[in-house]
Amino acid sequence: MIEVRAARPEEFEAVAALRWRWVAERDGPPPGVDRGRFVREFAVWAREHATTHRCLVLVREGAVIGMGFLAITPRVPAPQSFSRTSGDVQCVYVVPEARDAGLGGRLIDGLLELAVELGVERVTVHSSSRAVRAYERHGFAVSPLLLQKVVLFRPRR
Repeated sequence: MIEVRAARPEEFEAVAALRWRWVAERDGPPPGVDRGRFVREFAVWAREHATTHRCLVLVREGAVIGMGFLAITPRVPAPQSFSRTSGDVQCVYVVPEARDAGLGGRLIDGLLELAVELGVERVTVHSSSRAVRAYERHGFAVSPLLLQKVVLFRPRR
């Protein structure tokens, strides 16, 4: 049986290991970064940011095989509502051996259901080219009004 559910605090190390695996799969292992340290620090970060970055996991037979985050950002109040939020889907990942079985779609659906539960007005995603069609199948569409600018990013160590 496979389930999509909120990550439990004790599962954040497994989530961190998936994040490491994803980056290593895409770009190779990050040079000069200790995997164990990353996993520990990511788990602490995930616990500290659990209210703004809701994590869902995909679990099969007790093992975390996928993850996804909904980052929640407050929006400027409007006359109709002072409590407004936007969501951003981040870090949706399924282990390669479980891909192409609709499991990523289950994570996307779970994140969108969570957004509805939280009253989020809009959900965005910055997708890999491989996943664009999956997001489109789950209701995402290109918006000519949503612009982005990539800025130089220097990771803090």
